[in-house]
Amino acid sequence: MAGRRQPIVAVLGHVDHGKTSLLDHIRSLGKDARASVMDREAGGITQHIGATEVPADILNALCAPLLGGKTFDSPGLLFIDTPGHHSFSTLRSRGGSLADIAILVVDVMEGTRPQTIESLRVLKEAKTPFVIAANKIDRIHGWHSEHGRSMAEAMGDQSKEAMGLFEQRYWKLVGQFAEHGFNIERYDRVDDFTKDIALVPLSAREGEGIQDLLAVVIGLAERYLTEQLTDIEGSGEGTVLEMKEERGLGKTLDVILHRGSIEKGDEIVLVTDDGGRATRVKGLFTPRGMSEMRDAGNRWDASDAAHAASGLKISAPDLDGVLAGTTLRVVHTDAERTEALAAAHEESKLSIELEEEGVCIKADTVGGLEALAKELNAIEVPIRMASIGQVSRRDIRNTEAASNPLHRVIMAFSTDILPDAVTEVENSDAGAKHIGSDIIYRILEEHEEWVEQRGRELEEASRELVVYPARVLLLPDHTFRVSKPAVVGVRVVAGRIHVGQYLLKEERRIGRIKSIRSGENSMKEAMQGDEVAIAIQGVTVGRQIDEGDSLLVDIPESHAKKLRKMELTSAEQDVFDELLAIHRKEDHFWGR
Repeated sequence: MAGRRQPIVAVLGHVDHGKTSLLDHIRSLGKDARASVMDREAGGITQHIGATEVPADILNALCAPLLGGKTFDSPGLLFIDTPGHHSFSTLRSRGGSLADIAILVVDVMEGTRPQTIESLRVLKEAKTPFVIAANKIDRIHGWHSEHGRSMAEAMGDQSKEAMGLFEQRYWKLVGQFAEHGFNIERYDRVDDFTKDIALVPLSAREGEGIQDLLAVVIGLAERYLTEQLTDIEGSGEGTVLEMKEERGLGKTLDVILHRGSIEKGDEIVLVTDDGGRATRVKGLFTPRGMSEMRDAGNRWDASDAAHAASGLKISAPDLDGVLAGTTLRVVHTDAERTEALAAAHEESKLSIELEEEGVCIKADTVGGLEALAKELNAIEVPIRMASIGQVSRRDIRNTEAASNPLHRVIMAFSTDILPDAVTEVENSDAGAKHIGSDIIYRILEEHEEWVEQRGRELEEASRELVVYPARVLLLPDHTFRVSKPAVVGVRVVAGRIHVGQYLLKEERRIGRIKSIRSGENSMKEAMQGDEVAIAIQGVTVGRQIDEGDSLLVDIPESHAKKLRKMELTSAEQDVFDELLAIHRKEDHFWGR
């Protein structure tokens, strides 16, 4: 083995800003660099599990014009291309992130979007160095692209107008990144990579500027990651991407090995939902090259050993309950085993404070669950249950058990909800809610909206049962009937009135609202500001009431107790205080 491993590079960014096309382009570089892909010895690009390795000779050949005679010391670059649901934030290794370095793809025409901001939050937290790929430069009006050329050349070949439009976009990005505390600078103008984040304009579609991006990544790796990249000796350590059933292999783990080596027969310690577990490697596999995949049933090449950094599939007994996003540790001695089991046990314990009362959360990995919990803590949302995996029917039932209706919500970060759980939510009498997304702050936004809306619904429901304090004014020239019942036009000055309420005039109860009408329509209630006709039983206009009178709606004592806990408008509160004063003249403890 060489004295260094290749850096692990994560590509992240907003959904349609070009992550996939950038990775596809990088995968196809080998074809451009070598006349014959079949020439295996020449070191073509190899597909790993969840990763693509681009060897140094291809990178050196491609980036030679930009590296000024320097060559790349590491064996190559390993691009993590895990499926989208494995958000980068959940792939950690030893406290940091699994990636040594990241490429953040941003559409130069669109600027930062929710996932870009989410990615920035994670990069900042994990302290991962990164480069910005300002993609879709070919969409700038008048931009002239040539396949395969460097951006250094391309920028010299554009019209003044096209460069002017690029500058506008560039300054907009500078502003957007500054909002999140990052200084960005065009890559050819960066003096100090520790102070400025390099931005490389490129077109993944046209294949222009790709070598500039890779040259910057290589430069960063060579300069700042040397220590990290020498940990290739000793016992292997990797990150579990996911557990899968494979035909003919049984349960397997997809793993990115980021340190040391692993061999067939090695003892490994894994993190499961109930602590650490030791088992032995039965087989190591890498995917077969396209040219050799004649037999679809035989997709895997078995190997005896693997070295960091690489992606591989491991088959072993006892893989039930292994948690995605956790560490796999190779152990060679009893002392190492004891230490690894203790570390795995710690890792399986979620460092999430659970409360007696609160919401439920789920995620696909430990890292994801902790990231979501951290954000909820910051906004003081208590958590009652936290677990890993898909949202099941049982999770929904647990959610419904919360005593506070605003806690009957399950928030799921990058994990799916099972069909029977969907049915359970749809039929939930308790009003259980499921919120799921691959973006944490999407979940937070949706939760906030739901709490607001649900809060309103609950208040409406409780309001319907409660008689509200209100004041009405009898309008001049609006007596439609003098008695049996009296029908008069009123304006609701405060609160709300509904059928069945008793009215007070100067602290005396005088009659009851029999009906409310507006024009031809009969109404159950009228709100502050409404002008309606009401029929009042038990009064005669000119005797108990007159036009211009101000009447209060009386409230039963049991309702007064409820009203004290409810949010009243200031007009309702004034009427309520007046009613309390009236009733407390006779009974000092009324409504307390």
